[in-house]
Amino acid sequence: MKSLKIFIALLAISISAAKAQFVKAELQVSGLTCSMCSKATEKSLRTLPFIGDIKTDLNRNLFTITFKNTSPVDLEQMSKKVQGAGFAINQLKAFVDFDKLKVNNNMFSYSGDTFHILNAPAKGLDGEVAVTVVNKGFAPAATVKKYSTATDDKAGNGKSYHVII
Repeated sequence: MKSLKIFIALLAISISAAKAQFVKAELQVSGLTCSMCSKATEKSLRTLPFIGDIKTDLNRNLFTITFKNTSPVDLEQMSKKVQGAGFAINQLKAFVDFDKLKVNNNMFSYSGDTFHILNAPAKGLDGEVAVTVVNKGFAPAATVKKYSTATDDKAGNGKSYHVII
């Protein structure tokens, strides 16, 4: 019984630590032509349980998203919501708190997914750092192609993301 309580306590600590690692994101969406398009996309994104707040810049087709620290962030769900609204992600820049993450061999894990840092600095990462996802569906085709030769095979059971600093 004691070992079960310890396991549950450790699980709760690891879950709460994982939830606070993604702080915010800048999501640039292509295909928005009017405020109605922007509102439809924003409304769709707001249904996700990890979205705290969204600020919209229609001139740059940019959504600045603040994440709740009570739920893990799921980038794939964000992509599906944007696509479901009839648009595509042009760029996703996530702000990650590296003080709460362990980076090994230019990779880190978050909520079951693996993130490969393709251009990690030699000095290491700490504090809040912006990372840009360069996977297909999160970046323009030219960007995906540029980094496709540097990408690794999938690691772990979750989704594998490739990011640049």
